[in-house]
Amino acid sequence: MPNAFFVPAGVGSEGHERVTATEHTVSLWAPTMQHGAPPSALLVRALERVDAREDTRISRVAVDILGPVPVGDIEIRSWTERPGANIELVVAELWADGTSGTARAVARGSAWRLRTTPTDDVAHSGDPVMRPVSDGVDYTFGGTWSSGYLDAVEFRTLTGLGEPGPGQVWARPRPVLVQGESMTPLERLFSIADIANGIGAKLPIDEWTFLNTDLTVHVFRVPQGDWIGVSAETSTGPDGIAMCAGTLSDERGPVGRIAQTVLVRRRS
Repeated sequence: MPNAFFVPAGVGSEGHERVTATEHTVSLWAPTMQHGAPPSALLVRALERVDAREDTRISRVAVDILGPVPVGDIEIRSWTERPGANIELVVAELWADGTSGTARAVARGSAWRLRTTPTDDVAHSGDPVMRPVSDGVDYTFGGTWSSGYLDAVEFRTLTGLGEPGPGQVWARPRPVLVQGESMTPLERLFSIADIANGIGAKLPIDEWTFLNTDLTVHVFRVPQGDWIGVSAETSTGPDGIAMCAGTLSDERGPVGRIAQTVLVRRRS
């Protein structure tokens, strides 16, 4: 198997790039669908590339999972929704064949891309710094938690799953995003970010499912290095709807915040 979440698959009939998902993308919820992290990172790859400018960077990404993202061929479409000198809105979609054979969008990402300017002298973070990677304990997910994606990520945990307070973990992907390419810092961040829901979960996975429908990430500093820190906790309401919220970090400190909507269901 290629050491990548996706391999290039040429172009579609309208010139859109196509890739094929590998088994490294497989979700723990079903063997036919992808975990949310690889397609999120693939959307960010498209969002960074569309009408790219060196004097801008992405500051906020909103990803909506429009349906199960299949482990198969994916077409990438992207465009600039709102151009501007200082503020731009860029959009990307992942398309795949549905059960009827008709192509449809399975995930959509939008990003505010802002023009950068030096502010080193006033840089500040409002979130606490996580304990270092060296304090983490090597961890391998197994049993009900085992999946192609989780098996493809290296984890060092700072807290146990389901313990009181935010769950905290350091993680880094073993595969690259697309075969033959190096990952950008934001691609690497988003190849991990979607695990927040699982890291922050308080419900036993043998009794409950908790599937996120989206993720919104605000990035105030571009991450550095291989390791991504996730500190997250899920709050569950009385009617089957929950929210996961957390902080994303690199080894220097926090880089942004994440929020996810979560559908909670009792296993039958």
